[in-house]
Amino acid sequence: MSQLEARRRILIARCELQRAEMSVRAAELKNEPLARMLLGALGSARGRSGGGRGLRHPLTWALGIAGLLLLRRPRQILTVLGMARSALALAAKAGMALRLFGQLRSTLARKPRAEDA
Repeated sequence: MSQLEARRRILIARCELQRAEMSVRAAELKNEPLARMLLGALGSARGRSGGGRGLRHPLTWALGIAGLLLLRRPRQILTVLGMARSALALAAKAGMALRLFGQLRSTLARKPRAEDA
């Protein structure tokens, strides 16, 4: 029984040493820039303002798949970027028109009518 207890203590000591060594290695990996980037992309980084969603977000998957499909097709990439630029310009103009319409509407709503006076 005493031999088993001695062997148990030795094994526990080995486990503690291995646990300490693993924590040192994990700390070294966390300090590497590439590892930090991967942890951030996978959503494992703590303390991020984005909530740590990472690869669970559907937009991330859509962009990744689009990137893989267009990886070796520069002409198509330029076409898609041109269409995206046009769409953003159109959306900006539409947003400005809607903002102007909202301001005009609120101005007309505040203006007293001749019938009320």
